[in-house]
Parts: sequence; structure tokens; C-alpha cells
Amino acid sequence: MMGLSLRAGFAALAFAFLAGGGALQAQSTDPAAGKALAPSGHLRVGVYAGSPTSEVTDPETKEKHGVTYDLGKEFAARLNVPVEYVNFPRVADVIDAIKDGKVDFTVTNATPVRAKDINFSKMLLMVELGYLVPANSPIARPEQIDGPGIRIGVSKGGTSERVLAEKYRNAKIISTESVPDAINSLRDGVFDVYATNKSILFQMARSLPGARVLDGNWGAEHMAIAVPKGRETAQGLLDNFVRDVQSSGRLQQIETTAGLKGAVNAQKD
Repeated sequence: MMGLSLRAGFAALAFAFLAGGGALQAQSTDPAAGKALAPSGHLRVGVYAGSPTSEVTDPETKEKHGVTYDLGKEFAARLNVPVEYVNFPRVADVIDAIKDGKVDFTVTNATPVRAKDINFSKMLLMVELGYLVPANSPIARPEQIDGPGIRIGVSKGGTSERVLAEKYRNAKIISTESVPDAINSLRDGVFDVYATNKSILFQMARSLPGARVLDGNWGAEHMAIAVPKGRETAQGLLDNFVRDVQSSGRLQQIETTAGLKGAVNAQKD
């Protein structure tokens, strides 16, 4: 009976999205839907500072924004539950919290490795992966990076740590604990180049006068909403929410407010 109730709740909410013509107005009135996706009574949204895809702070207004931050708030409203932000130093910690069921919602790179432990919505957007070099760096092209003595900074536990360790055999990979740590390390000369998605790199460059995001990329992150395993009945609801924010233009508004660059919006279907 509980399974039937949940499916009915999700179907009703999905219909409300479609009937509203894509407008972000529908809310779930079925408590079962909110309980399935937010079992604590709050939608616990996992964020980490310094990434426009997660959470950034406007230097003038001090207001917080970001793809995860703003979409988490709107998704909680659709479930008719309060939003609760849970802050972590880096993305790897958010992923661990999702795996452990300590966080209900985040937006992150939907890799096959991560999909073994967490569930993803349909793709939300793509973000190029690139490199950031400090002012006056002799490195002008990605081809110059894989050389003896070149130190590449990456996020500890992130995609770049694993992929670039395999890609570059001559350069040295140095892991960082957080985006602020990466900014300080690049400024202090701890490493010569930092590698991650370009939305973070452009954000970092604002704090590093003269720093440059190199042309080209070494791949792309396919960003999607991530939720813990065991909530598969919510798949249709998550995918409908993604379609809604894409078709309504709300996703682009959030990207602009967060200052997100280097993103390619996924095709709506």
C-alpha cells in the first residue's frame, strides 16, 4: 500500500508540472512524496563553497547562490518541506554524505563510478574541464603541462585527481582540500597549474589578478541531480524537475546569478 501511495504521489506531482506548462509553481501536497525524498522532514542539500555549480557568495550583497544552492531551495518548495543546507569543504565530502544518506540532494558530475553508489537525474548541464595558471606563467597551452617539474593542483577525491593522475605521467599531482586552499596554493606557488571544471576556474580567477583559464579542455563534466540509493521511485519526479527548470529558463537565470561560465546547457527533451 505504501508503494502505491508513493507512486500516486509522484504521478500527481509530475502531472502538476506538465499541467502548469513548465512554470515553477507546483507543490506536492502528498506527505509521502516529501517523506521519501526528505526523510528527516527537511531537504538536506549538500554544498561546498567556491563553485558556481554548488555555492558562491556575492562579494557585494553577501547573498549565496549557485546551481545546487538555488535548485535545492526550489526543489524543497516543490516537496513542501524546508530546505536545510549542509556545508562541506569539497565535493568528495558531499558525495560521501550522499552515499551515507546524510544528504538528500546535490548537483554534481554524474560519472559511472559515482552511479554505482548514488542515483542521478537526467543530465542538467555540461561544464568543460580546463586549467588555470597564475599571472606571468610561461604555460600558454595544455600541451606544455605534462613535463618534468610541472605541478598540477587538483581537488582531493575529485574527478581531476583520478583522471589526471592517469593522463599525465611526468607532471606531479598535488591534492588540495578545498577551493579556498587551491586559490592560496596557486597564489603562493605551491603548484603551477590548477585543473578542474571551468566554472570553478573562472570563479577562482576573480581572486587571482592576472590568472588565466587556458583555451581548450581535457573533457567535460555531465552535471545532474544526485540523491541517495533506495529512492528510485523519485526518478520521474527528478527528471521532470530538470526538464522544467531547463524549459522555463530558470536554470539559465540561476547560472547567470551565480556567475557560472564554461557551461553548455543539456538539450531539453
